Amino acid sequence: MKIAGFTFVRNAITYDYPVVQAIQSILPICDYFVVAVGKSDDATLALIQSIADPKIHIIETVWDDSLREGGRVLAVETDKAFQAIPAEYDWCFYIQGDECVHENDLPAVRRAMEKWLDDPETDGLLFDYRHFYGSYDFVGVNRRWYRREIRVVRNNKHIYSYRDAQGFRKDNNEKLRVRKADAYIHHYGWVRNPGVQQKKQLHFKKLYLSDEEALRFVGTAEAFAYDGSQPLMKFEGTHPSVILPRIEAQNWHFTSDPTKVRWPLKERLSNWVEKLTGWRPGEYRNYILLKG
Repeated sequence: MKIAGFTFVRNAITYDYPVVQAIQSILPICDYFVVAVGKSDDATLALIQSIADPKIHIIETVWDDSLREGGRVLAVETDKAFQAIPAEYDWCFYIQGDECVHENDLPAVRRAMEKWLDDPETDGLLFDYRHFYGSYDFVGVNRRWYRREIRVVRNNKHIYSYRDAQGFRKDNNEKLRVRKADAYIHHYGWVRNPGVQQKKQLHFKKLYLSDEEALRFVGTAEAFAYDGSQPLMKFEGTHPSVILPRIEAQNWHFTSDPTKVRWPLKERLSNWVEKLTGWRPGEYRNYILLKG
């Protein structure tokens, strides 16, 4: 069994993406790794080159910033990396530039790959998510956060990145059939210094909206106002070892006040149903989950 990793990135330094840590978090189980590095306004290319691992293969790309409908450019860049993976690799492990996998979860991912390697019904593997918000101490728990997504797919070039690169589909817009991997993605996209986060939000919205619309949406504040009154849970687990130096260097303060949390009635009912049955009413699923 041969495993390839893949990701894409642009302007990682300017917007403080932990892309090096993202790559390093899954590199131990990868035999090959493709990084599509978009032409950047900073030293992102040199940053990726500094990893200096022979498994890593860089392709340099140019983003088409006119592809703003639904953030389509993100999927196009994902596909460039995926298509560059040679045919000899069986599984393709996708990681975005603000995601990490805990080293303790890697054996379970490999076991799932081995278990379903020869099962033609299985297109990929589904991961649970922890979405950190405001700081490395809190995880979002309301319905704005997706709880699962595909991060491992077969090396089948009929598979493609869907919409704004959150998940995948096959030819004819067919959902992938997937199995659960007993592993988590740690998503750190909402953990940055507030000043950098505000700049990142404006840049990110410009991938979907016109410059004027993005500015109206994000506003002109110098710092992002993290909302400590939204439903958050204190994280009691451990972070991937690759991200620990970033956590130690955190230079802002964020707190959440559970007494001020706003839970809409609809979400309270949904939480009650999920707690009783394990089913989340109205959940968006860009996949078909197979048993086993």
